[in-house]
Amino acid sequence: MSPSLFHKLKNYKLIPVFLFFTLTGFENISAQEIKPSAPVHQTTFTYSVKDKQELKMDIYSNLDLHSVQPCVIFVFGGGFIQGTRDSKTYTEYFNRLAANHYKVISIDYRLGLKGVKKLSAFNTKPLRSAIDTAVTDLYNATAYLLKNSKTLGIDPSKIIISGSSAGAITVLQADWEKRNHTSLSFQLPADFQYAGVISFAGAILSYKGAPSYPVAPAPTLFFHGTEDKLVIYNKRRFFNKGFFGSNYLAKRFNEKKISLLLHAGRRHGT
Repeated sequence: MSPSLFHKLKNYKLIPVFLFFTLTGFENISAQEIKPSAPVHQTTFTYSVKDKQELKMDIYSNLDLHSVQPCVIFVFGGGFIQGTRDSKTYTEYFNRLAANHYKVISIDYRLGLKGVKKLSAFNTKPLRSAIDTAVTDLYNATAYLLKNSKTLGIDPSKIIISGSSAGAITVLQADWEKRNHTSLSFQLPADFQYAGVISFAGAILSYKGAPSYPVAPAPTLFFHGTEDKLVIYNKRRFFNKGFFGSNYLAKRFNEKKISLLLHAGRRHGT
């Protein structure tokens, strides 16, 4: 997702409220945005080494690092070709979440489509591999946080995942894989589930037909441009293979009253 669309879609006043209700079980109580009370500090750690690449995470917090807070793991966008965890595109988003007492963890992941030239609607294997790689790295980052939760001030029951474009695909896919107990998700404890998902123009790639959830998906906040031609807004399906976007997923999730879809009549990157 381009910086312009990301900034047009995000709603900072809504996101802390969504997070508040997500982490309190959507109880019938009021939620108000918390005013910034302290400067935001950034600390960097290496959470894994894959393919000779150090994968790092930046932790943003307005409290001491050891102070326990709910956290949001963020996965950047860039079509699985480019992008960085510390892009200035996302700085305001991180700072606003941190100011509202959420610890933000922005992670590196391997860019699986970098250099790939033979990608098409009839050859989705490179895309599937890139998504699986990104999800694997997200799981590794999550496992690192769980292992070091006391040192890093992480509440394991309050880990939310968020992403933009390719990052949004990654977080939606990660929650789907975890709820379906796929082999990819075995990197995380069996009893662990993400507390929520915030997706900026995401979708799920399935080779098994429409995505199903034997375990209910996490409460999810979707942002998506209705005219997006890059990451499908509704769905595109060819037999059992399909790409299922925010509109389709939100309708399915709303049967369980756990999602919210915000429309924006724009294309991807405009």
